[in-house]
Amino acid sequence: LFKFSVNISILIVAVVIFLLVLHHNFLGLSDFLKRELSDSNPLGLQPIDFIPAAPQRLADERNDKEISVVIAASDERLGGAIAAMNSIYRHTSSNVFFHIVTLNDTVDHLRLWLSNTALKNLRYRILDFDPRVLEGKVQVDPQKADPLKPLTFARFYLPNLVPHAEKVIYVDDDIIVQDDILELYNTPLKPGHAAAFSDDCDSTTNKVAVRGAGNQYNYIGFLDYKKETIRKLAMKANTCSFNPGVFVANLTEWKLQNITKQLEKWMALNVVEELYSKTLAGSITTPPLLIVFYKQHSSIDPMWNVRHLGSSAGKRYSPQFVKAAKLLHWNGHFKPWGRTASYAEVWEKWYVPDPTGKFSLIRRHSEAYEAK
Repeated sequence: LFKFSVNISILIVAVVIFLLVLHHNFLGLSDFLKRELSDSNPLGLQPIDFIPAAPQRLADERNDKEISVVIAASDERLGGAIAAMNSIYRHTSSNVFFHIVTLNDTVDHLRLWLSNTALKNLRYRILDFDPRVLEGKVQVDPQKADPLKPLTFARFYLPNLVPHAEKVIYVDDDIIVQDDILELYNTPLKPGHAAAFSDDCDSTTNKVAVRGAGNQYNYIGFLDYKKETIRKLAMKANTCSFNPGVFVANLTEWKLQNITKQLEKWMALNVVEELYSKTLAGSITTPPLLIVFYKQHSSIDPMWNVRHLGSSAGKRYSPQFVKAAKLLHWNGHFKPWGRTASYAEVWEKWYVPDPTGKFSLIRRHSEAYEAK
């Protein structure tokens, strides 16, 4: 009986030891699984109760991230830049910071306009562009009535203008934004690409024929393929062009590839060899960009650059399409603040009147005259 009791005791102890070992292993396995889950993608293999918290964290990061927007503001087009910035500011909750590039004689007017209107809460800094950087790189054509506009080249010098940013958005002054600029900022750029543009061939807003050789949506419309220097580049003449009025730039990659120096090289070569096409009068900004970024750029959503609203006074798009556009671009001769332009009433919703009265809407005066 004693032996039997001992055996039972030994058996009970063995069972207890076995259960303890099993419990310990289970705890170890549980800890292991917890570590595996915690190390995984927060939106992937996470406990269910953790997943709802992830979007909130990402949203907080979005609001804290500074979005650098570069825009040029010349005195005669200052109202355009004001309306563009207002439309961007009113459509986002993100931390947008404007880098406004202008000439010295415009600074006081611009500062007064921003500080004495509804735009006083805008976060910005004003940058004075020195036209002397263009000496020897731009040839002034005495036969053309329009004088040289130095600020059109500001986009070539983005790392100099915004030295501490890794990524920036550049926009022309003749645009209106109708959606959150954060979406444009988040445009993915492929490895090795310093910029993302809207490709003309992929956009329903383009394919505008120009008299003579070439069209405004391919390379032969911008570059003179009769010149040996252009032919040596082996760029296909029918390659789809892009519009540089709106783009996203990776400044880290821009600096690594020394994009600014490359652009200046082609500007200087054009002064000597006249490499740009004669079919597109006045287009001296796009050709060097097309050369430097040939098959080396990413794409933005074409709805973020619905353009050619200024190509004619007529309406080329339906009201529904214009309403759906994320960004409207009045590139062309018919500016919404100057002459009768299509959908100028959309632009005017975002225009903030000049407190000095210096900038006036010529369009209003012309309509009043026509009504008489």
